Amino acid sequence: MRNPRPRRQRPPRWHCWPPVSPPLSRPPPQITTAPARAGTDHVALHAAVAQLPVAAEDRTGYNRATSFGGWVDADHDGCNTRKEVLIDEAVTAPAVTGTCTLTGGTWWSWYDDTEVDNASALDIDHLVPLAEAWDSK
Repeated sequence: MRNPRPRRQRPPRWHCWPPVSPPLSRPPPQITTAPARAGTDHVALHAAVAQLPVAAEDRTGYNRATSFGGWVDADHDGCNTRKEVLIDEAVTAPAVTGTCTLTGGTWWSWYDDTEVDNASALDIDHLVPLAEAWDSK
């Protein structure tokens, strides 16, 4: 019987939607502090965060299509970034034909612990939404 889990057991570099918590079988990462260096001032994280400037967000001029454009084919191989990520993260590789048309293939959703066999059902997302990045400029 085929194991539906992907061949690698690392979290994906890109994330598919919908987001949910990763499996709880792994312990949370331990936060460590770097050793102090002589002559360096140290500030607690909460104090450093409190010192960050806070400004009103401004979406003036934001337009998803014109501000950021679409998917880019950075290596000029005919496959845009979305398709490159789908190919790279596939559990079962899709067939790539013509102008980077993907057919077949399966992907593992680390968020809901299921296998997905329809690439169009997956969103390749930014860790920070573009509109939020624009607002926070």
